[in-house]
Amino acid sequence: MTQSFFQTFILLLLVTDPFGNVPLFVTALKDVPTARRPRIVVRECAIAFALLLLFMFFGRHFLTALQLTDTSLRIGGAVILLIIAIRMIFPHPDGVLGRSDHGEPFIVPLAIPALAGPSALATVLLFSSQTAEEVMIHVAALALVFVIWLAVFLGAERLQKVLGAQVMTAFERLMGLILTAMSIEMLLGGVRAFVKTL
Repeated sequence: MTQSFFQTFILLLLVTDPFGNVPLFVTALKDVPTARRPRIVVRECAIAFALLLLFMFFGRHFLTALQLTDTSLRIGGAVILLIIAIRMIFPHPDGVLGRSDHGEPFIVPLAIPALAGPSALATVLLFSSQTAEEVMIHVAALALVFVIWLAVFLGAERLQKVLGAQVMTAFERLMGLILTAMSIEMLLGGVRAFVKTL
């Protein structure tokens, strides 16, 4: 049981990639008042956790009802990530997320697809038809990953202060390049999966 829990935890941690998402969170929250940032972090992490939990139990039924496939989910998420990556590399007057009346992100792109992205959703879909004991292990692993999210993103501001604005800007550009490659790889994976179904 311990090994299964550890394997599930590592898998979920890798597919949600909280450390790789630090620049995205810092960029998304830079125009938000400092006092409000922790609330947004908690809210976005909670939304992502709830969505992954929902997909863990009802994902298959949801996709079947909407006549959606894992492939379309992967391609759609890849396109969104690619747009975000391009805005990270080439700054846009409206910022990475576009204009917001309240100056803060809501659901997209922090909760979805940064944390609860196509790969994470597809991963938890694999857990949807297991025994009750295995489901409890998966839920516990997801809860621990949620705690890791909070620890990483609530400390992102301190990391930014230590490294400085110039280093964080350079890091943002670098992560934009990496995110571009990841989104293209995700897109190609979706296209390959689609071609196999033809």
